[in-house]
Amino acid sequence: MGTWDIGPFDNDTAADFSYRVDEAPAEKRAEVLRGAFREVNDTGGEYLDADLAVEAIASAALLPAQCPGGEPVTTSYGPKEPLPVLPAALRPEAVAALDRVLTEPSELLELWEESDGEEWKAGVRGLRAVLAGA
Repeated sequence: MGTWDIGPFDNDTAADFSYRVDEAPAEKRAEVLRGAFREVNDTGGEYLDADLAVEAIASAALLPAQCPGGEPVTTSYGPKEPLPVLPAALRPEAVAALDRVLTEPSELLELWEESDGEEWKAGVRGLRAVLAGA
C-alpha cells in the first residue's frame, strides 16, 4: 500500500476505492459504502486485512458531511461525484467498522503502530466520534 499521509484518502487503496464509489450509480453508492463496512464487521475476531480496513475508513469519512458538526471530504483523492443523501443507518455500521479496525488482530493497526500510529488512531477516533454523536 502506498501511503503518503494519515488521512482517510491518503493512500493508494482508498484513492482507488473512491473511483469505485464514483462509478456506482447514485442510487447504489450507499450500498458500496455499506459493503465496505460489512466486509470489516464480518471478520469477527479473525485477522483484518489492511485493504479492507482502508476501504472502511474511506467509506466512513464520506458520512460526516451529512452529520451535524461533520465536514466534507476535500481531498482530491476522494470521490469526485456528489453523494446522494445517505441513510442514517450507515452511521452505526461505520462506527462498528472503525472500532474493528482499531482492534487486534488488524493489519492496518499493526502497520500504523510501527510508525506514526498515535496520530493516525486519533484521526480515526475523531471520525468515529462525529459518527457516533450524529
